[in-house]
Amino acid sequence: MADFTAKDVQRLRKRSGVGMMDAKKALVDADGDMDKAHDLLRERGLAQAAKRAGREANEGTIGNYLHHQSGHPVMGVLVELACETDFVAKSQEFNEVANDIAMHVSWAAPRWISRDEVPEEILAHESDLIARAAHSEGKPERIIPRIVQGRMEKFYVENVLNDQVFVNSQKFEGTVGELVKGLAAKMGENIKVRRVSRVAVGEQDS
Repeated sequence: MADFTAKDVQRLRKRSGVGMMDAKKALVDADGDMDKAHDLLRERGLAQAAKRAGREANEGTIGNYLHHQSGHPVMGVLVELACETDFVAKSQEFNEVANDIAMHVSWAAPRWISRDEVPEEILAHESDLIARAAHSEGKPERIIPRIVQGRMEKFYVENVLNDQVFVNSQKFEGTVGELVKGLAAKMGENIKVRRVSRVAVGEQDS
């Protein structure tokens, strides 16, 4: 029998966003190892999401966030979170996640939702800049491709919504992409962020 407590189950639920039974089963399968259980849930969630990815997601909601804290620019964010059914679209948890993502966008200002949206010319330009910088730093030629790969990962984390670490770690530990996939696994539907709009007073379009 795996050694874990009810508090461990709650911690894993908070970290992964899955239901109680899924969290408990993962801890059993991982012999109580929290990190291993989290990895198992990620693997299962990715597999389930891949099966659902081709299904139509024509329902959804618009998450929103308005920031008007004193000393900061007034900012508004709209996020279209898509799903398959009206039942899920109207659920409280689904709408809360949409609003949470809108709040994250106000802080992190992603330029794209997913990696495949980043134009090839921008990827090529960034890779070239990184390679030239590595040359200027005197890095050995043989390791420059690895440097480019590592720094491009950082580029994705800084600019792509799904790769960004969710801003409120007290609510969810992981990336926005993992947050959405966890919700999809829990709801049993194809769920994805389809569109994002972020407007701040005084900011120029990039």
